[in-house]
Amino acid sequence: MALVLMVVHGTDGDVLPFVRVAGALRDRGHRVTVFSHQYYASAVRRAGLDFVPVDTVAEYEHYLRDAAGQVGATEARDFRDHFVRSGLLTQLRFECRELRDRYRPGETVLVGSAISGQSVLIAAEALDAPVVCLAHAPFQLMALTGVARAYRLALADEINSVRAEWALPPVRDWSAWMASADAYVGLWPDWFDRAGQPAPAGTELAGFVLADEDAEPDLPERARALLAGATAPVLVTGGTGRLLRRRFYHSAVAAIESLGRPGLLVVRHRDLVPDPLPPDVHWFDRLPFRAVVPRVSAVVHHGGIGTLGRALAGGTPQVILADGLDRPDNASRLARHGVARWLPPERWTATDIADSLRRPSPTLADPAAGPPPSKPRSPEPVDGSPTERQPAPKSVDGSPTEGQSTPEPADGAPPEGPRRAAWLVERAYARRSSPREAST
Repeated sequence: MALVLMVVHGTDGDVLPFVRVAGALRDRGHRVTVFSHQYYASAVRRAGLDFVPVDTVAEYEHYLRDAAGQVGATEARDFRDHFVRSGLLTQLRFECRELRDRYRPGETVLVGSAISGQSVLIAAEALDAPVVCLAHAPFQLMALTGVARAYRLALADEINSVRAEWALPPVRDWSAWMASADAYVGLWPDWFDRAGQPAPAGTELAGFVLADEDAEPDLPERARALLAGATAPVLVTGGTGRLLRRRFYHSAVAAIESLGRPGLLVVRHRDLVPDPLPPDVHWFDRLPFRAVVPRVSAVVHHGGIGTLGRALAGGTPQVILADGLDRPDNASRLARHGVARWLPPERWTATDIADSLRRPSPTLADPAAGPPPSKPRSPEPVDGSPTERQPAPKSVDGSPTEGQSTPEPADGAPPEGPRRAAWLVERAYARRSSPREAST
């Protein structure tokens, strides 16, 4: 049994998949502590995990607002100023101290994000502890060199100052340091990996880890009534963060209104919601997507891998308005197989979105296995003709469907999803802790 110290930052799509992996590690007999934003304290504790807050709710909301101001920023100085204004350097020091204080020699594995796991890398190096980095989407591994360059140009002095407090030398090769974990685990399936630039050699793939698979499908009465109506509504969501162009919601709402369809607008931040809304478009700050997505006619979303995974699991057509971060790459991987419509920002018009909604994308019979073998389509945004919607399973991430059990594969690895990810973390820890045994 290991002690797992897991650090994760971001919004629902970043934090909650880690919580599911942490829960799977707990189920395998390990002790798990999650370090994250105070906003997620209840979600972590509901999963039966220990929790260490790295900020306050007010500090987290400030961080989200400030991060939204970085949309389109390209200068290293902007990146540095964001870190300073959001208190992220103070947070880095706090995380390193807490990891050190909870570390138990010979029985601890550190787990962090491939992109934002600086504290686990510093602590692992100082403590000579095994470290595993999880990546939510392929782009996060593709972007490591660029992220390393940003840290070198904007924050080298600050990060090296933290390292000096741990008696560590300055980082000389930032790309090598950012890729220095003992193992990297990708939270997506093999077919999705092969649809674009593949993950670096040695990356282990766990399959999609849906954030809400364990959530209770508690639908508000108003949403229940809309979903039971004569016309299935269109669901629009840009995730739970603020990293969106302002016209994302305005254009999507205008498209739904032009079609005369009802809409569900799920936006955590009220100030991002168009005002006024058309009579048939209804705003909710949160809905249980596991219960909602299979019952809507289409999902218009930002390209977050959690949302697209949920739409695949629900057998629901997708229109992706992708811009920034991993989103265009995620969208292009689905578009290659014709299972989503992808519109870049210059086509975020009511006319183009409505046209895509009129011709729904195909869906997958088995999202875990992916599309049947065929010649991939162009990676550019596509608009093909509609095909018959196929039935989808209730689970895309290895969780047993109702009335079924999921057998273990012949090689002993659990099925794709959080259980597979937990198994891969456990295996990396065992290999690092017992190199002689792992080599036999």
